[in-house]
Amino acid sequence: MANKNDKEKKEAPVEPTNAKVKNAEQPKFPKLFGLAMLLGPFVWLAPASNVRNTLLPQYFSQIDPSGKIAAIALMASVSSIVAAVANILFGGLSDITRTRWGKRKPWILGGTIVESGLICVVANLHDIWAIVVIWGFVAAAENAVAAAMVAQEADRIAPRWRGTISTLYGIGYTAIQVVTMIAAQFLGNPKMGMYVMAAIGFVMGIIHVLFAHEGSNLDEPREKFSFKSLWLHFSLPTKGARDYWYAVAGKLMMVMGGTISTAYMLYILTDYMHLGQQSAGKTLSEISLINLVFGVVFTAISGPVADKMGRLKAPVALSTLLIGIAQFFPFFDNKPWTILTYAVLAAIGNGVYNAVDGALNLAVLPNAETSGKDMGFINLANTLSQISGTVVASLIVTYLGGYKAIFPASFVIELIGAILIFRIKSVK
Repeated sequence: MANKNDKEKKEAPVEPTNAKVKNAEQPKFPKLFGLAMLLGPFVWLAPASNVRNTLLPQYFSQIDPSGKIAAIALMASVSSIVAAVANILFGGLSDITRTRWGKRKPWILGGTIVESGLICVVANLHDIWAIVVIWGFVAAAENAVAAAMVAQEADRIAPRWRGTISTLYGIGYTAIQVVTMIAAQFLGNPKMGMYVMAAIGFVMGIIHVLFAHEGSNLDEPREKFSFKSLWLHFSLPTKGARDYWYAVAGKLMMVMGGTISTAYMLYILTDYMHLGQQSAGKTLSEISLINLVFGVVFTAISGPVADKMGRLKAPVALSTLLIGIAQFFPFFDNKPWTILTYAVLAAIGNGVYNAVDGALNLAVLPNAETSGKDMGFINLANTLSQISGTVVASLIVTYLGGYKAIFPASFVIELIGAILIFRIKSVK
């Protein structure tokens, strides 16, 4: 009997020490919060990414056909600088915010309003430089929402439910392909498409904060202003942060590798695969449907399986590698079937990744008291890699052999990402 008890103790999962809410304090799954996180990516990512990756490229084609590649690269460069500051700044500010509405809700709601409003402003501009400048503010608002949103899980969820919440957020992340399909219908009228994207983000933002139902945190101790406090909440984490930085770097490479091919997907279809506008729009919708179906299915499956196996690192690393392998199909042939095959494999990889990556990130956080800022750095890797991936793709297309060269470059970057994730030691 003693041996059996000893075995059970050894097999019992160790509760992370960085958890604010302990397992015993949250015996029941928080359903409304789970639903809020399921809708979360529709608030900040769906509007901005679909305007940035689908509608603005088409809009730039109308404004300046010969300069469309340079215009997107310029916008991405400005946005990357803004994102680098915004993630850390707003994540840190939300950590020290004390209001009757909580510390994350004001930043989520305020950022949503600004993001949606400025997308409407962009829809009415006809000068590329003006669009680039305003888009910098859109990027700031987008990252304010994202940094505060992902920190909620560290604030309010016990370790026993983190995998499930991460899975729901991952499903939402994948399900925004529905919005991509909607955006693809507005290639003939990108201005109206931007209005629709702004409306989706605004409505989803309201629903998210209502379901998340964050209460007052006025009872939390206020941080006294000092150099030590300032350094704690706005500096790079260093103490006990080895695995944290491997997770950040791995995410940076994974998302950048995927973005290199997806950021110019419209141009890949029209300029590399020689499809007309109508056929390209149809193919974009098919890709979005593939991403939605395969992504949601594999996200839903992978989270529970990873929890049961007690493994986080291997699924994240292997799914990253699968996305890289998928790039070889359109590299070897520029026929539409190859991009659809790529989409299936990439959707499976993204589904697994999105289900497990959030739980991995929470497991390597170095300090629960600075979760907003630290998750902000992780989300910065996500946002920065999307934007910098666009710049890298532009350089590849311009100087390294056109659109075909995008695919092997993406594979190499994904491979590096997988290796970095495998370097994490504290998580299986």
